[in-house]
Amino acid sequence: MEGSLPFDEFGLGWLDASGEHPDIVLSTRVRLARNLQGFAFGPRARVNDRAAVLERVRAACGRVPLLQGGHVQELSALNPRGRRILLERRLASRDLVEDNGTSPPRGTAVVVSPDRPLSMMVNEEDHLRLQTLFSGLRLQDAWDLLDDLDEELGREVAFAYHPEFGFLTSCPTNVGTGLRASVLMHLPALVLTKEIGKVLQGLGQVGLTYRGLYGEGSEVVGNFFQVSNQTTLGKSEEDLVDHLDRIVRQVIHYETQARQVLLRDAVGVTEDKIWRAYGLLRYARSLSFSELMNLLSGVRLGASLKLLPGLRVYSLNKIVIFTQAAHLEEAAGRDLSPAETDVHRASFVRRILAAEGAVTPDDEPSDGGATPGQTR
Repeated sequence: MEGSLPFDEFGLGWLDASGEHPDIVLSTRVRLARNLQGFAFGPRARVNDRAAVLERVRAACGRVPLLQGGHVQELSALNPRGRRILLERRLASRDLVEDNGTSPPRGTAVVVSPDRPLSMMVNEEDHLRLQTLFSGLRLQDAWDLLDDLDEELGREVAFAYHPEFGFLTSCPTNVGTGLRASVLMHLPALVLTKEIGKVLQGLGQVGLTYRGLYGEGSEVVGNFFQVSNQTTLGKSEEDLVDHLDRIVRQVIHYETQARQVLLRDAVGVTEDKIWRAYGLLRYARSLSFSELMNLLSGVRLGASLKLLPGLRVYSLNKIVIFTQAAHLEEAAGRDLSPAETDVHRASFVRRILAAEGAVTPDDEPSDGGATPGQTR
């Protein structure tokens, strides 16, 4: 169907903290780059090519079981705020929604399944970017679902394919499988124990890379690292997914070990950092997004270590999305200045944490240290 975007829960099933290791892995995403035969793609694509591709996709969506009933949202029908919300929800890329003062090119769109964690960008760098986005660590589930969609869609439209090189894409680094799998991980203990450098260096040695919250070109904030494959040519999709899954599980093991080190060797400092972060988020009247993410990192760590009892990972996940600028403006029903955005952000965080119930620290330090007026 067409029309206004249903912003309330549109494409947010991946926030529910239902997958494996949800305290460390926020989400799992698998993408496939595909182009249609008979149409120019990449920089050579013309307006007529893009419009024709979208019409082919729109017609195919009615026949593809996994996309039936899905929402086809042309970007030209959205205002800049609506397009930025798609970016903030990780349903669209910066390249697709970037606001340069002009209307988005004709034919650009986002397709979202109504009841499955499936979406598709139309006429970004390639004609199609198929995507699954799951909560927690669920690489095999994500790949299986995306593989099904790829097969169903491939029966309706002919993909550009070479018998030697595989699927053809605009960027040579995507040629072959066209697959990019990524896992968004929260790794505060590795950062605090100064082991993160070794881990990130090791990723590069085994053919993986890392990026920030929004993928390529984005900075790491709040100790969130998006770990993904670099290679798409010469290996099967199953091999790429399995390799990433094995390495990510090793990183989860290292992060878990680092958290135990913090509890064993620096429990007082760790508790202080966590409770300071919680106190600032609970009562702050103004928060920048980078400040929020850094403080939220400490609170997520505290919830995982059971030092902040009663906080749900789901609620902390919601904070990451709904405190971004476009979401705050949508909730306010108007544009916000940077200063107003910071005020609205702090207010939203206070409401979420208050709804989670009272969280109070123990009176006694965990390391058995003396409190004021006492002796050990």
